[in-house]
Amino acid sequence: MPQMAPINWLSLFIIFSMTFVIFMIMNYYMFTPLMPKSSVMKNNQLNNSLSWKW
Repeated sequence: MPQMAPINWLSLFIIFSMTFVIFMIMNYYMFTPLMPKSSVMKNNQLNNSLSWKW
């Protein structure tokens, strides 16, 4: 029936929007950046801050 077309478009829009949001959330939480060794960085920063260059 043509009178039901707006409801069909609305349901399609909601389904595609939710799919898009779920896909974006999954991509955001799946990304794990490579972090350098934190202990080496802390020691290096500590040594650099304590060495005075006159």
